[in-house]
Amino acid sequence: MPPKNARAARPAYRCADCGHEVAKWVGRCPSCQAWGTVDEMAAARPVLTKVAAGAPATPARPIAEVDLDSARAVSTGIAELDRVLGGGIVPGAVVLLAGEPGVGKSTLLLEVAHRWAAGASPGPSLYVTGEESAGQVRLRAERTNSVHSELFLGAESNLSAVLGHVDAVKPGLLIVDSVQTVQSPEADGSPGGVTQVRAVTTALVALAKERGLPVVLVGHVTKDGAVAGPRVLEHLVDVVLHFEGDRHSALRMLRGVKNRFGPADEVGCFEQRDDGIAEVPDPSGLFINRQETQVDGTAVTVMVEGKRPLLVEVQSLVMKTQMAMPRRSVSGLDSARVSMMLAVLGKHGQVHTGDCDVFAATVGGTKVHEPAADLAIALAIASSRKGKALPANLIAVGEVGLAGEIRRVSGVGRRLAEAARLGFDRALVPPDAGPLPKGVRATVVSNLGEALTIVRCK
Repeated sequence: MPPKNARAARPAYRCADCGHEVAKWVGRCPSCQAWGTVDEMAAARPVLTKVAAGAPATPARPIAEVDLDSARAVSTGIAELDRVLGGGIVPGAVVLLAGEPGVGKSTLLLEVAHRWAAGASPGPSLYVTGEESAGQVRLRAERTNSVHSELFLGAESNLSAVLGHVDAVKPGLLIVDSVQTVQSPEADGSPGGVTQVRAVTTALVALAKERGLPVVLVGHVTKDGAVAGPRVLEHLVDVVLHFEGDRHSALRMLRGVKNRFGPADEVGCFEQRDDGIAEVPDPSGLFINRQETQVDGTAVTVMVEGKRPLLVEVQSLVMKTQMAMPRRSVSGLDSARVSMMLAVLGKHGQVHTGDCDVFAATVGGTKVHEPAADLAIALAIASSRKGKALPANLIAVGEVGLAGEIRRVSGVGRRLAEAARLGFDRALVPPDAGPLPKGVRATVVSNLGEALTIVRCK
C-alpha cells in the first residue's frame, strides 16, 4: 500500500515542445498551441508531503564571512563579450548562448576558447561539440587562426563522455555546442527533447557549481526566435545571451536577456568576416550614411542599447500612387509605431500620406523599437513627402504622442554627447530633457508641429 502521506500517482501527459503537463491527452498543447506534441509520460513516483530534515552539505555562515575572491569575474579576452557579461565570466556560472542557425555562435565561442587558452586565465579551455566532427572544428579553427596548445577539443554527444573529458582535461572553461545534441543515459527521450535537455542542463549546472567551472552552453532557437526546449532551461542557467544578425548583413549583436551578475540589457557588437568574428567597439558609424549632399527623407536619431548610445539613420520614401490601397513597407522599425506616426502627421502636422506609398527603413540592418525614435521617423516621412532635406548636422530625439505632443525620454544628455562626438551639433529634444552636454545647440520642441516648422517641412 502507498504511504498515507503520499498522493496517488495519476497518468499525465507532457508537451514535447514546451514541457507543459496536462491530466489527459489533447491534440493541441494549451500552452504553446502546437499540434500533436502531447505524449503520455511515465508514471511519476508518489510525491511526499513531508520530508525529513537532513545534514547540510556546508554549514550556513554570516554573509560578511563569505569569500568574494572565488566569485570574481574573469575576462574572456573579448571586450564586447565582457561588456555584456558584466565584466567577464564568473567561476561556476552557466551561460546559455542562443541564436539562429548560421549566425556565428560556434565561431564566436571558438574564438572565446582560443582567447581563454592564450590568455592568463586559470586552466585550459575545453570545447565539446555534438554537432560537428573534430576535423570540421579544426578546419574552422585554422580559418580563424584559433589553434592553440591549451585549447582541447572533444566531439561527444553523450553526457557521461563529456564529464569524462572534464575529469581528464581539468579545464578552466567548458563550452558545449550544443545542449540540444547531448544525451543523458539516465533520462528518457531523444536528444533535444524536453526531458533530455532538462537532465543535461541540470547535470552541467551541478558540475559548474561543484567545481567552480564556468560553462557556456549553445542553445537552438525556434522559428519564433525563442530558446528551444523547456522554459525551465532559461531559469536553470545564470546568464542568457541572444546572438542576433541578418544573413544579408555582416553586423552581429550579442544581447543580454538574463544576467545574475550584471546588467541584463547590455549589447555587444561584432562583425562577421571571412577570417572569423571581430569586435566592433564603436558601431555608430555602421548605422549612419554621411553624404556630401543631403537628400530628403533621412533623419538621424540616437537609440540606447543597454548603456551604449548608438546613432541610427532612419530613411523614408513617400511616393504618390494610383492604387486604391497604398503600400506600407517597414524594415528595422516597429510597423505599428510607423503607422501611428503617419496618423499623427496627418492630424497634427498637415502632412497627409493617404494617397501615397510609404517605405521606412533603417541603415545598416539595425532594429529600432524604442519610442525615442518617433520624432526622427516622423521628420523623415515629412521630409520625403515635402521633398525638403533636413540639416545634415541635426539629431532628433523624442517620443511622439497621439495628440502630437513630444514626450521626454531617458538619457537625453548621454545621447547628445555621443552625437556631438560624431560631429552633430544641432538637436531637437523634448521638454524636461535634463542637463545637456556642451557643443550641441539643443532646441526644445513641445509638439510635432513645432518640430516640422523648425525643419521647414510643414
